Amino acid sequence: MILERLALLLAMCLSTNALAVQVEVHDPVMAKEGDHYYVFSTGPGITIYQSEDLEHWRWVGRAFDGEPDWAREVVPDFSGHLWAPDIFEHDGKWYLYYSVSAFGKNTSAMGVTVTDTLDPSSPDYGWKDLGLVIQSVPHRDDWNAIDPAIVEDDAGGVWLSFGSFWGGLKMFRLDETLAAPAEPQAWASIAARPRDTATPGEQAGVGAIEAPYIFRKDGWYYQFVSFDLCCRGMNSTYNVRVGRSKDVTGPYLDRDGVSLMEGGGTLVIEGNDNWVAVGHNAAYTFDGQDWLVLHAYETADNAKQKLRILPISWDDGWPQVDPADLDRRTTELVGEGPPENK
Repeated sequence: MILERLALLLAMCLSTNALAVQVEVHDPVMAKEGDHYYVFSTGPGITIYQSEDLEHWRWVGRAFDGEPDWAREVVPDFSGHLWAPDIFEHDGKWYLYYSVSAFGKNTSAMGVTVTDTLDPSSPDYGWKDLGLVIQSVPHRDDWNAIDPAIVEDDAGGVWLSFGSFWGGLKMFRLDETLAAPAEPQAWASIAARPRDTATPGEQAGVGAIEAPYIFRKDGWYYQFVSFDLCCRGMNSTYNVRVGRSKDVTGPYLDRDGVSLMEGGGTLVIEGNDNWVAVGHNAAYTFDGQDWLVLHAYETADNAKQKLRILPISWDDGWPQVDPADLDRRTTELVGEGPPENK
């Protein structure tokens, strides 16, 4: 009888997600091609996952076998990890933007690589690096060239938003190659938090804002940003905020009418007892449903970062997500993950 009960208990455990390994990512972005979804995230070469249902994910490789050949020339103490990618489809090609940086410094740069398809089983699959798009230099620039995100405006212009700490978040229009600023250059400042003017130029300071992501919906541009601190384990304080504008370059105002350039930002989601912190999000519409994609630090797993894909609802034109979905909508790794996650 005891053995039968043990066998039944084991079967019940195996039939649930209790033993499932979740997808571990930082800074996820997503795309859909054909019947498959793809997630791209920070890691050696940029890690890539594939799914058919947004729940079960398979690691399918990296965009780079090694690293961009220009990376160490621009960032001498480059760690080998490419940060915070974004994926954008244009004229039948997929453009993958990425960051090269020294942690906590604005010795940084953003590059882009391109492929004809996201399907690694296709003969047309293969990434071609187009190289450096733009870089930031300590003491020269009051911005940090990381966390790229692409938005196409109503007129078809393509803009790259980016930034972390320093003087806040910026954006500029890309040229026809999508690999360089358009000329004459068109730049805008789109969000910032207070920074002590006495802070040395090479230091990030206290203006903890980063990772802009601009999402178009119903005639508005919604700028999502991450406040406070990532990557501190159980001391992480990341949370997601939003403002909106009728113009791609702003001004972006939160629900109370406060400009994101003045530290404004309506809270979308923050940490709770089960999740220390959440952040670095992107937003998408797939098959008529809007989704918020982010990483969340799980309290029960010592703040290990997990992929979360949360449905967005709307309240009087403002995005809402249910914090309970952090527990309900898990992501499961199928097969082997990348070696660095073991």
